[in-house]
Amino acid sequence: MLACIIILPVALIVALRVNATLVFLSLCLGDVLAQFVVADANSLSGLLSSAHVKATINPTNNTWRIGLLLLPVVVTAAIMIHTVKGNSKMILNILPAAGVGLVGALLVVPLLPLGTAQDIISTSLWSQITRVQDVIVGGSALACLSVLWLQRPKGSGKHSKHGG
Repeated sequence: MLACIIILPVALIVALRVNATLVFLSLCLGDVLAQFVVADANSLSGLLSSAHVKATINPTNNTWRIGLLLLPVVVTAAIMIHTVKGNSKMILNILPAAGVGLVGALLVVPLLPLGTAQDIISTSLWSQITRVQDVIVGGSALACLSVLWLQRPKGSGKHSKHGG
């Protein structure tokens, strides 16, 4: 199951030719949202369910956290389909895509239902991943920044090919 959590986003990003750096940044934004907005999201849910609305909406904190974590990722991926053009850019996109899968797993697994999370956390693969999580996060961030820096527009102002 852990391998699926890691490999699925990587495979989708590569297959759909999505800019993995922007997806990684969206994952980071989602983590910030999950940390700081979840209390307000629960308040809104409580307000809706205590009003005249007859709904069975009673999400747990972790349900909201997973939703807030993954919503920017899903929206960015959907908007950015086919934005990576050329084989050289596709190769550059693989490292940030791996970062999305690995860092995404590090963020999502602890939020899963207890039984599922325990099953994953008890595996040797999870143990290996958490042992090097600082390298995974730092390396992913560095890979994404490097790709961003390499994609900067060439030339500006007077030195541009097309003048300006």
